[in-house]
Amino acid sequence: MKTLAQLQDERGQLVTQARSALDDIKSNTDEARSIELNERHDKIMTEFDAIDKTIEREQKIADIEARVAAAAEADARAKRPNGNGSADAGDNGEQITYRSAFAEYLSCEGQVGAMSPEARAVLSAGFQKVEQRAQTTAVAAGGYTIPEEMMPNLVRSMLAWGPMYDPGVTTEMVTSGGNSMPFPTVNDTANATNVAHTEGTALTDDGGADVTFGEKQLDAYAFNTEWLRVSKELADDSAFAMEVLLASLLGERLGRTANLQLTTGSGSGAPNGIVTASSLGNTAAAVAAVTYDEIIDLEHSVDPAYRDSPSVRFMFNDSTLKAVRKLKDGQGNYLWQAGNVQAGIPGQLNGRPYSINQAMASLATGNKVMLFGDFSKYFVRKVGAPLIGAIQDKDFWPGFGVAGYIRFDGELSDTAAVKHLITA
Repeated sequence: MKTLAQLQDERGQLVTQARSALDDIKSNTDEARSIELNERHDKIMTEFDAIDKTIEREQKIADIEARVAAAAEADARAKRPNGNGSADAGDNGEQITYRSAFAEYLSCEGQVGAMSPEARAVLSAGFQKVEQRAQTTAVAAGGYTIPEEMMPNLVRSMLAWGPMYDPGVTTEMVTSGGNSMPFPTVNDTANATNVAHTEGTALTDDGGADVTFGEKQLDAYAFNTEWLRVSKELADDSAFAMEVLLASLLGERLGRTANLQLTTGSGSGAPNGIVTASSLGNTAAAVAAVTYDEIIDLEHSVDPAYRDSPSVRFMFNDSTLKAVRKLKDGQGNYLWQAGNVQAGIPGQLNGRPYSINQAMASLATGNKVMLFGDFSKYFVRKVGAPLIGAIQDKDFWPGFGVAGYIRFDGELSDTAAVKHLITA
């Protein structure tokens, strides 16, 4: 297995090779040779993407292993006779946490009566502290939520499926309730109403220079994953493995839903997705291609007040990135610059950060294929944290049913802040 440093070095070599292939295409290069060199570039960049994912995966594994080791050490300390365990302890002095009680619940196939009295008490006490769904109000029916230890894995998995739920891209607002949230909007960037002042003359007060405010609203739309069946065999696995698997599966489903709605939601009975809410910045001349000049035009369609924001970025899907990787500026420099996954340095396009969003359309007729602007002007309202719950009844026995639930909304406060490039 190669080290992260070796993978990073190999990744850099592939970028050099890919650019060398494009640089070999000259104005007098025949068509067959140009096609060959382009295909070589794409093949190399496919290898680049694979290594990029490997580096990211290895880094995540290293982080997870560190967390597991820390958790194991914490559990070991809690189980020592003189440790910091709570009053909820078994006969052998070991602490029984909600997580370990839930693991016992799984191993007993949801039969609470088969659990130890200590674990049963912890499970029942913990259940009263978390939000319940209507279908899981009866403890006897097995309506226990997944342990809270799973929540960080759940959220991390959600973020991996799209950037729009990531608070580092948009402006995040977390509320405990889901009541409608009206908020004022204003765009005064085009107002330059100033007049020369004459000493002793009263200022004009006819309302002509008043600021014009608007209003938008954030609601709380609910989405669920539907039931996910967990087999008896899966329930027999370790508690940690079960939590990681459930967090991955439910996180993927919730993440895809949230990212899709916050990207292309219609705004009618759903979030107003950022693509839907954005205004026209530029129209590409071709159906399935963009040029350097068109990207520059898109950038400059956004007012400098937003274009110079620290939150400004591009957004497009992976196939569009593949096309723009080959573009050069007027001095022959590539617009795309590789980042460094291991060092946490993101890739850039024309010196600006970008996000890959697979919910955006690919290069084809009449598609909004690229966004640019100040993404902090897009507000994502999250109602609490994503929820998951587990239940066992005759339909799921001897396994379980697990489902995820989420409430959120999104709205662009100023349509001039984010603009799109649309194909011909």
